[in-house]
Amino acid sequence: MATDLSAGDYKIAAPHGGDFSIPADIDEATDPYVAIHGDSALRAYFEENGYVVARGLVPGDLCDTAREAFAAEVKPYGKHIYRQATAVPERNRFTERGHVLNSILNIQDLARADFPRFRAAGLAVITSEALQRTFRALAGDQVAVVQSMYFEGNPTTWAHQDTYYLDSADLGRMTGAWVALEDIRPGAGRFYVYPGSHRIDMKKNGGDFDIAFNHERYKQLVIDVVRAHGLRCHAPAMRKGDVLFWGSKTIHGSLVTTEGRYSRASITAHAIPASRPFVQFQSREKRLSLQRIDGVAVHCPKDQNRLANRAVLRIETAFPGLFQAAKRLAIKLVTR
Repeated sequence: MATDLSAGDYKIAAPHGGDFSIPADIDEATDPYVAIHGDSALRAYFEENGYVVARGLVPGDLCDTAREAFAAEVKPYGKHIYRQATAVPERNRFTERGHVLNSILNIQDLARADFPRFRAAGLAVITSEALQRTFRALAGDQVAVVQSMYFEGNPTTWAHQDTYYLDSADLGRMTGAWVALEDIRPGAGRFYVYPGSHRIDMKKNGGDFDIAFNHERYKQLVIDVVRAHGLRCHAPAMRKGDVLFWGSKTIHGSLVTTEGRYSRASITAHAIPASRPFVQFQSREKRLSLQRIDGVAVHCPKDQNRLANRAVLRIETAFPGLFQAAKRLAIKLVTR
């Protein structure tokens, strides 16, 4: 596959301090993921390391269509959309180079009337046959997609385990998938993981480490754990159509941006075994609002195609401070 990425290594700041080198591009002769063939081999690597990369899993035309639809419908949109980092409705915020910085939360919840092409294109990626087959292989079960995201710019995501925020009732059994919709430059905000971190149990969400009032303390705890265990950070080179899968207890995030002119268009999906309940904050079972989309069970918690959810969005937008204060108190009650 042709790419404009340069060969060799690229030095960049590590999440736990100092610098480290990441591959600028894929070396076909030494890349460990190229040699993985078949679902059983993917699962074996995943279980050993807490993550695995599946090369060329999503067709390139699906990736291109999603990026084009995002540019046509989302970037010029002037109203509020729920965002990944905050889970609150916000207008688009742009980087100096014009990339949308505040990532979309739950493509499946977008209103068809406002985003007909983008919603369909994003869901076509998430429900694509090979992606879903791999989800099932890694989970050892049928799955339900419980969350999705779309990134263009890089918000530089802190090191974390997903289980702190959401998971299967069997903690550790949720699987994430990060789909590269374009060749990702090494300085555009690479996705990183700490292999082996899925074996480490950390303090749960609650008490002095609750997300409502002690989120920063949790973030520091993750870095302390990485340093204490001597974990090494990996940020694989990712080309269009490649997918990085990771477990909900695997520490991961996105590196800093050093090449702001480049985007890092990507879609993330999280899936749990369909036979198990969905859990938030490691303490609250949450009923799923499932829809069958192209044969896949997808959770649509704030579906903007429903009048009631559009009314809630308007309230959140009109009274953001009051709504968020009430939300934090409610979270504290379930994580104490």
